[in-house]
Amino acid sequence: MSGRRRGRGHCERFVRELTENHLSGHFGGLMIDVLVVGGGPTGLMLACELRLHGVEVVVLERLSAPTGESRGQGLHARSVEVMDQRGLLERFRAVSEEFRVGGLFAGEAREWPEGMDTAHPYGLATPQPVTERLLWERAGELGAELRRGCEVVGLAQDGEGVEAELADGSRLRARWLVGCDGGRSAVRRLAGVAFPGEPATAQTLLGQMEAAEDPARIAEVVAEVRRTQLRFGLHHEGGGVYRVIVPAEGVSEDRAAPTLEEFRARLRAVAGTDFGVHSPRWLSRFGDATRQAEHYRAGRVLLAGDAAHVHPPTGGQGLNLGVQDAFNLGWKLAAEVAGWAPPGLLDTYHAERHPVGAAVIAHTRAQMTLLGTSPGAVALRGVFARLMDFPDVNRYVTGVVSGVDVRYDFGPGPALLGRRQRDVQLVDDPAAGRLYGRMHAGRGLLLDRSGLLSAAGWEGRVDVLVDGCPELGAAAVLLRPDGHVAWAGAEPGAGAGLPEALARWFGRAA
Repeated sequence: MSGRRRGRGHCERFVRELTENHLSGHFGGLMIDVLVVGGGPTGLMLACELRLHGVEVVVLERLSAPTGESRGQGLHARSVEVMDQRGLLERFRAVSEEFRVGGLFAGEAREWPEGMDTAHPYGLATPQPVTERLLWERAGELGAELRRGCEVVGLAQDGEGVEAELADGSRLRARWLVGCDGGRSAVRRLAGVAFPGEPATAQTLLGQMEAAEDPARIAEVVAEVRRTQLRFGLHHEGGGVYRVIVPAEGVSEDRAAPTLEEFRARLRAVAGTDFGVHSPRWLSRFGDATRQAEHYRAGRVLLAGDAAHVHPPTGGQGLNLGVQDAFNLGWKLAAEVAGWAPPGLLDTYHAERHPVGAAVIAHTRAQMTLLGTSPGAVALRGVFARLMDFPDVNRYVTGVVSGVDVRYDFGPGPALLGRRQRDVQLVDDPAAGRLYGRMHAGRGLLLDRSGLLSAAGWEGRVDVLVDGCPELGAAAVLLRPDGHVAWAGAEPGAGAGLPEALARWFGRAA
């Protein structure tokens, strides 16, 4: 399929074309390999990952045009690594500013701690619309079909595929379907996946608008209010435009977008002035509900991003968590489509990412408690702030929020096993560059310092790189396509356990 993009008016024609192809046998009995529902950062990252492996992908986005809303404000260090591993980092750096802030937890911030296990000790301040644009462009370059104005309203699946019904009554059939359609996911509901958790007890208004008040006065009032109320702020984004955040009066049951007058009223109630806000670009609200899908897979339907987990945006982890879900899932689903996935590989997506999502939910719950305005919450925040001055505490919190400390449970083995491999400098070839530069194709990688090991039989799934690389921390490592260490050798040329690891993650040798 081509990577051309078409708008809402083309969705019906697109479905008709697919149906004709299906009836003519063009797709071998199934219209497409994978249908991705939701064109946000998670869905687009997944489309990019699948296309690296030649999987036919169609992304359906309900909205006919981008909203311009920017709930996600950037990439933490692990997501920066992800973009570097796929050759996308320079695109993001060209339109983003670096930030080197550690301990971003409940309004506390410290300097980036020393000793973090990453060659990318920074985040990127990238508004969500920019992230979506860059990933949308990349998915199209790789040949994904990107379709706006297509809403999924029904699902049915059997042992060979999933049929999706669209709002216009047309139907699409695919071998697999992934719901990346947000916290109120239609896919999750239609697939019958339970979504237990805690309902919202508080909501926050968020929007982008202009302010008539003098900037110096705005900064003065914001600083005073934030001494006790950290769910408040006016952040200048240039040209007189501010990103405004303020606690809502209560919990809106329908989560309808707030009005400008509601913003003004809440600003006056919290800050004593509405700052003369006017000309809103967009207005929204979010709550502190925390919920997680019981299962990330239901037959041939999978969930990723906010469709699988919702939590307050404190710490800026939501967008990053979804992108990293897609990074974990993409190569596994591609292996299933290609037919070489070992038994149970696809189920490791839930086994690995569900605990990560649960941990983020727990951390954001803790942050919301610390952000409270009761005397107990203020006292607790003071204790936490003093703890954050200890380097080990700052390092722990930064590792949690940035995602660089995620380690999957691969069973007993060396300390590296299950961790993501940091980027390292290659040394044998003057033009060799760095390790992440060798991972752009999305295949596994055997990095061997001795040159005595082999991945024969797994060609096309695993690349082999021989390099002295003193930074590696092991004689050799086998990396999955997502950069996590699947095997590590302690002695040069000693390959004990390597064939088993190759078979476990990359199927039988050809």
